[in-house]
Amino acid sequence: MLTQPRFRWLPMPVHSLLLFVMWLLLNNTLAPAHLLLGAALALCIPLVVRGLQNPQPKVRKPLRALGYFLLVLYDIVTANLHVARLVLGRLDVLQPAFIAVPLDLQGDVPLSLLAMTVSMTPGTVSCEFSTDRSCLYVHALHVEDQALLIETIKTRYERPLQEIFGC
Repeated sequence: MLTQPRFRWLPMPVHSLLLFVMWLLLNNTLAPAHLLLGAALALCIPLVVRGLQNPQPKVRKPLRALGYFLLVLYDIVTANLHVARLVLGRLDVLQPAFIAVPLDLQGDVPLSLLAMTVSMTPGTVSCEFSTDRSCLYVHALHVEDQALLIETIKTRYERPLQEIFGC
């Protein structure tokens, strides 16, 4: 619950601004009626949904987050080249596999970021979490050593996310 009076009528100012701008861009006009309707929606929608907000974890190490972003970007590029080489080669040598990656990570946002990272890296797709969220099930296009893939996911992605979010 927000206790500061200045946020009682504008609980999510950034969201309100984005809603207003998006409304104007989608309608492609600055007509007074659209300005009024956009402003009304930008004020009312956040008031209606403010009770649905969940507390989000704070990024404890923003520079580490930037490093993580650059690491993932690098991995996406190199994995694209690796997958292209695999696909353009002999397909009968591929060894696809489903693996269960045990998790130490906690929290909705960090787990979602881990799953998205695995899926964005070509050659792997995160399928689902176990019901107790202790494992992430991953499908990989080509796996020669399952233990190595699990260790790679844990050291390259999970541990940095633990550092970034402090969980």
